[in-house]
Amino acid sequence: MSTWKVEFFEKPKLKDPILIEGLPGIGNIGKLAVDFIIDELKAKKLLSFFSYSLPHSVFINEKNLVELPTIELYYKQFKGKKNDLLLLAGDIQPMDEQSCYAFSDKVLDIFQEFGGKEIITIGGIAMRKVPENPLIYCTANHKEIVKRYIAGTKINNKLYGVVGPIIGVTGVMLGLASRRKIKAISLLSETYGHPLYLGVKGAREIIKILNSKLSMGINIKSLDKEIQKLEQEVGQKTKEIAQLPTKMKMPAEETRYIG
Repeated sequence: MSTWKVEFFEKPKLKDPILIEGLPGIGNIGKLAVDFIIDELKAKKLLSFFSYSLPHSVFINEKNLVELPTIELYYKQFKGKKNDLLLLAGDIQPMDEQSCYAFSDKVLDIFQEFGGKEIITIGGIAMRKVPENPLIYCTANHKEIVKRYIAGTKINNKLYGVVGPIIGVTGVMLGLASRRKIKAISLLSETYGHPLYLGVKGAREIIKILNSKLSMGINIKSLDKEIQKLEQEVGQKTKEIAQLPTKMKMPAEETRYIG
């Protein structure tokens, strides 16, 4: 069984934190959303995870030096608000079933040590075409949290028969949280299913929902300016993807989901 080592950078006292997970997946919806939130809120690094079950590769950084892939947990404290935040971000997800379960359990252990009460995971629903106005879906391990998050929004919670299994940490964490009696919900955005595509519009919609529901105080206008720059890059990348041979694009299924 894979083991996960944890290196703490700080040990703050947090008030009933809500965990938001945003690791890479289809369209990188979760990664884009959580990375934006971390930057906008100037969240602080709490700890980093390491395991020998991570991919056997390194990245080349902007200084032309190598870096191991990382998964990190950040935190944001709020004055006068009910809940602080924990934000799970990283370069990769655990690569196999065992390490995914072991990692998710480790995160939940830490989450409970800080008195956490609620979890949000973020992912993408793969589509055969680029959605102009991505729809947001949700599923959860408890009816109450679904009711609370869809209230006043256009979130669709009718997922049965629309998508397949939720793969990776985004899904497994919901199931494991249920075993610990922790309420957890997953917000899923439609996105183009090609591995090179970034689902910027979907990430923006989820950030807006979270900003409203959690009162994070994110400046949406500032966020939109950053996203417009990304969308221009994504638009060019989409044109390049469209020119790829058909066999290099998505399989025949209309929709499916992967963490």
